[in-house]
Parts: sequence; structure tokens; C-alpha cells
Amino acid sequence: MILLLMVPLLVPFALGPLARRCLDRLTPVAALWSVTLALVVLAGASVASLGALVLTGLLKMPLFAGLGDLVHPLRTASDLVVLPAAAAATGLLTVGAWTVVRSALRQLRAFRTARSQADRRPAAGDLCVIESPHPDAYALPGRPHRIVVTTAMLRSLGADEREALFAHERAHNAGGHHRFLVVAELAAHCHPGLRTVRATVALAAERAADEAAAVTVGDRRLIARAIARAALAVGEARTGRPDFAPAATTGPVPQRVAALLSVPRRRPRAAAWIAVLLAACAAVSAGASGAGVIAFHHEVEVAQGEETR
Repeated sequence: MILLLMVPLLVPFALGPLARRCLDRLTPVAALWSVTLALVVLAGASVASLGALVLTGLLKMPLFAGLGDLVHPLRTASDLVVLPAAAAATGLLTVGAWTVVRSALRQLRAFRTARSQADRRPAAGDLCVIESPHPDAYALPGRPHRIVVTTAMLRSLGADEREALFAHERAHNAGGHHRFLVVAELAAHCHPGLRTVRATVALAAERAADEAAAVTVGDRRLIARAIARAALAVGEARTGRPDFAPAATTGPVPQRVAALLSVPRRRPRAAAWIAVLLAACAAVSAGASGAGVIAFHHEVEVAQGEETR
């Protein structure tokens, strides 16, 4: 049982490198969906395994065994392994819960501020211009969706570059990319190995918006020039927008510009192998977690005297 519960805690460390290769082999939209779905499965499996480990450690103690109506404390192979694993799982779940609550409150405050600021300004369709000396532009989710751009950003770009930037941000709203970013943020707090995947999901969302904007505008070089100039204008300045509000200036801009200026080359065989590996990681993690939880439930029934080995 313990070995089964450990598998979902080890698999997430392999997802980071695999997710980066996925973005290189698949189209940005396919990579965004594939990596995010795998991320959800691995995060859920790791949380389930951590929870089962915590309960295993608790039910080995007579006090908690009595509270659980167990005839005798839970019996496992070795206390030298189970108790430290249960203690570590308790620490990981506690830290994860604390950080996700703190992140959620911070992001909610930032979203409310950005939304209130946008709603107070007159909008031209979905475009909202904010008077500010700091260049910035981003897609703001909500009802209705907004494209928020500051006056400083408008002054930094030419007319055609502005339209290219707007096309990029509209692609974010049309694709619902904020949902992927929220999922990646939550998953990053479920397991340390999933934190690096958060940046890959964000890059995939930006690449997907780049490609969609290039199709809309019909000029890949213009999109590349627009996001490069916008990123230079923003520089290292910090913005008050929430992290799940995607913006053309986030992520490794030089890599995105290079992708726009190069001819897309897809290798179906390599893409298929990457998809298979992602699915295998998700299946192994979910299967091991499910089998471990079932084995834990069986041990509890045995300890309750309802079933014999």
C-alpha cells in the first residue's frame, strides 16, 4: 500500500521536462490542453496519496484508531517507514493549503482592484484605456471580458502594433486562457514537482495567443514586433494585475518571437510519442493512487473487524 501511495508523489517530478518537450512538439493549443489535463490528474493523485498517508499514520495511533471505530490500530509493514511518511505528508498538505489560501486571497484582491478600475473607465467595445505612466496591457476575464491597456503602452506602439497587441489579448479572452492559468496555479501548490509546469502552461497560453493573433492579423512579423516592443516598454516594472490575467509581455518573449519568425515544423511521430508519455504519466499516477486508496480502505475494514485478510 505504501509503495503504491509513493508512486503519485514521484511521477510529478517527470512532468516538468516532459511538458517542455510537449510544447516543442505539439501545436501550442494542443500542448496547452495536454499539459493542463495531465497537471490536473497528477495534482489530484498526489493530494489523494498524501491524504491516505496522513490517515494511515493517524490510524496507527490508539487514540485516533478508537475514534475511527477500529478494533485495533491500523497494521502496516513498518512503522519506521509509515510514520515519517505520514509526518512528511501532513507537513506538505499543511504548507500547500496555507500557500494556496494566501495566493487565492492575493489574486482575488488584485482581480477586484483591476476589475473595479476597468469598470470605472468608459470602454470602446471590449477595450478599456487607463491613464497611467506605466506601460501595460492584459486580458481581464469576467463579465464582460475586457482588454485593459494603459496610455503609456499606447504611446509606445505604432497604430498597426496596437491592433496586433489587441488581437493577441482578444485571443486570450476567446480561448479562456485565464482558466488554464488558474488550474496551473492551484496545481503548483499541490506538489513541489508541479511548480515548474506552471511556467510551461503560461508559455503555452502565450504561444497559443500569438498564433491566433497571427492568423487574425495575417502578419506573423507584425505580431512578433508588437509583443517585442510591448515587452521592452514594460521592462522589469511590476504590475498590479492578477497572475491569471494573461498579457502579451509575459513569459520568455525572445523565445516567442523566434517561434513567430520561424516556419512551424511539426513532427507527427514525435508529437504522438509525447502525447503517449503524458497520458502514461497521468494513467500511472491515477492508477497507483486509486489502488493505494483502495488498499488503505481494505486495511481499515480489516482493523474494524469487518473483514479478514
